[in-house]
Amino acid sequence: MSDPTPEPFEIDFDGRRVPAVAGQSVGSVLAGAGIRSWRTTRVRHRPRGMFCGIGVCYDCLITVDGVPNQRACLVPARPGMALSSGAPDE
Repeated sequence: MSDPTPEPFEIDFDGRRVPAVAGQSVGSVLAGAGIRSWRTTRVRHRPRGMFCGIGVCYDCLITVDGVPNQRACLVPARPGMALSSGAPDE
């Protein structure tokens, strides 16, 4: 009988190794690691992270493997991916 538990792996967030499992979004991985914000707003530099969690808003924008402005709540976590924080237009 096979084990239904997904095999854990790690992703990189600003140089920090963060544990993940298959089926998690990038946003859920970060939230599960206690990381609540990963960018700031352009004008007032207020912290932003997960808000709606379903891809409607754009608060959770993050850079994934060098591609900016990805919604963390929609991007599936994959082994070895690199995430970086910063302003959405960086």
